[in-house]
Amino acid sequence: MTEVIASVLPFKTFEELKNKVGALRGVVKTIQIDFCDGVFVPSQTWPFTQGGFDDYEFQKIMNEEQGLPFWDEFDFELDLMVADAVENFDIYMKLGAKRMIFHLEAMESWEDFRNFLEGIDLYIRDIVQFGIAFKPGMPLEKVFPFIPLVDFVQCMGNDKIGISGVTLDEKVYDRVALLREKYPELPIEVDIGVNEQTAPRLVSAGATKLITGSVLFNSYDKIGLVEKFQNL
Repeated sequence: MTEVIASVLPFKTFEELKNKVGALRGVVKTIQIDFCDGVFVPSQTWPFTQGGFDDYEFQKIMNEEQGLPFWDEFDFELDLMVADAVENFDIYMKLGAKRMIFHLEAMESWEDFRNFLEGIDLYIRDIVQFGIAFKPGMPLEKVFPFIPLVDFVQCMGNDKIGISGVTLDEKVYDRVALLREKYPELPIEVDIGVNEQTAPRLVSAGATKLITGSVLFNSYDKIGLVEKFQNL
C-alpha cells in the first residue's frame, strides 16, 4: 500500500500550524511539516517568521511544556529546508518527529554531512528515521553515496522548493524509476506536484510515499482522496 503523507505549508504562526494540522485529524497518520528559514529557500515558516528559536511557542516545546500540535494523534516528519539542519540538529530533535529530512543542496560540505550521518547515535537511529532530499536538477550519481546512510529518500518534484502549488517536473518519473531499479527496497518519497494525474505514474515508477499538499487541502473529500492514493 502506498503511504500518503500530508504536507503542511505555508504557515506563518504556531496557531496557523495548529489549525492546518487540526484539519487533518482522522485523514492521515503522518504529517510532514516544512521548516523554511528564508536562507536556504526564499520562503519562511514558523518559527522563523516569529523570531526563530526564541519564539515563545517554540521555546515551550523546547522546555517540554507542550509538543507539536496534536502530537499524540500524528507521526511527524520534518522537512528541514534550512541552512542549519546539521548545526542545530539537537534543537530539531526536541520537536519529537519520527522522521527528519535533510536537503543535500543545503550542505556546505558533503564530507562533513557524511560524517554527521555516520556519527548519529544508534539509540537515536532506533527511534528516528533519517532521509535525504534533492532537487530534480541534481545528478543522481551524487546522491548514491549517501543512500546507504539513510532510511529513505525524498525526490523533490521541482527545483522550486518551499513554495506551495508547484507543478511536477517530468524528469522526476525517470529519476524515481532509476532509484527503484538500483535500490529495490529503498523507500522513495515524492514531494511537490503530487496530484490525481501524477500520482499513478509516480507509483508505477517506484514511489512508495506520496507527499500531498495543495491537492489534499483543496479536496472536498480528503479521506476519499487519501484512500485512492493508498490503493494505487
